[in-house]
Amino acid sequence: MPGRRGGPGPLPSPRMRLAKKLAAGAAVVVLAAIVAGCGSTVSGSAVATVAGNPITLQAYKHWMYVAAEDQASQAASQGLSEPVIVSSNPTNFSSCVRNIRAAVVSLRTASVSTLNADCKTVFTQDTTQVLQFLIEGYWYQAEAAKLGIKTPNLNKDFQKFIKSHWPTKASFASYTKASGQTEQDLLFQYRVETFYTKMLSRYEKPVTKAEIASYYASHKSTFTAAETRDLHLLRTKTATQAQAAVSALKGGQSWTMVARRYSADATGKLAGGLVTGVTSGQYETAANTAIFSSPVGKLVGPVKGIFGYYVIQVTKITPATVEPLAKASAAIKSQLTTAQQTAASNKAGALVKKTWFKSSTCRSPYEAQAVCSNYKAPPATTTAPATTTATPTTSSGATGTSTSASSSKTSTTAKKS
Repeated sequence: MPGRRGGPGPLPSPRMRLAKKLAAGAAVVVLAAIVAGCGSTVSGSAVATVAGNPITLQAYKHWMYVAAEDQASQAASQGLSEPVIVSSNPTNFSSCVRNIRAAVVSLRTASVSTLNADCKTVFTQDTTQVLQFLIEGYWYQAEAAKLGIKTPNLNKDFQKFIKSHWPTKASFASYTKASGQTEQDLLFQYRVETFYTKMLSRYEKPVTKAEIASYYASHKSTFTAAETRDLHLLRTKTATQAQAAVSALKGGQSWTMVARRYSADATGKLAGGLVTGVTSGQYETAANTAIFSSPVGKLVGPVKGIFGYYVIQVTKITPATVEPLAKASAAIKSQLTTAQQTAASNKAGALVKKTWFKSSTCRSPYEAQAVCSNYKAPPATTTAPATTTATPTTSSGATGTSTSASSSKTSTTAKKS
């Protein structure tokens, strides 16, 4: 889910975070498991464990549905129509196939094998997204507990957040109904976001004036607008034609008439061969030299080039300009701040993965490569369809739920539970 740090973001438009069955007191459960040193066997009622704590099949299915709702909502926001199709059963796609046929008119006569393949693709993509999201959520909670990060005003701050984004009970109820989430879901998301933000603050430092000045000095060309010139230009195939054009112009004929008669280029015949905003390097060397060494109004030519003979007359020169440091500082500071936040996010993500990855185990066939220590790549096949591996918009951030991660679904599928 995109956020202000490119990571789990303070939700004006909340996406999936963690399963509602985990919402109440989940951080305490994770901490208890850490202290107890539980194993990581995955039971039949779970799809994964993190330090012995199960991610239940019920929680997984809940968030597969939320992911489907979110994908359809994203499509609708772009003016597209995408039904809600969930494919959460890895061994039986009959429900997914029925829902596709009911929702997508053009696929009602598609073969079962074709729709099964599409449902399998949706299962793989969404399972990767959902489990990465759920497991990374555990990681960030556990690491926050390990670091002693506290959230004493969490509930109070959360209620302020709810009221600021959904001022009325009706608007909040409408959102939760449409998204498939509950207030507990959103509270849990808010808690993980708070932990994540506090972790990042350990790596972030304010951008200094010296850093801004150093960046400006080393990227001076970025803040420089090159000299540009407006000019009449025509190219002829022979020196004789170019000289005839020069003579005609000196004799008082207009560029409009001369260009129509002598230009070897169709575009050069238009508007008297007038071109504007020309920067150095747009034309071959001989023409470029003539353009940028001539004063305004001087008729130059014939100029011999590789592609013919040129006649040139500069009409306007706009000098190069340099944006001063004082004016560029705000943009530089924003850029450096973003880069620093990305680096902080990467450090936090690397830290939690280093600590918790080995204790994160998934049950086959629910393994997600980025977060399941027992993941094994499927055998290579020559006909395997391309799939999109979900990566957290957080750079291993707290939620790990990129709403764009499921946007590469096959064109045949959308979603429904």
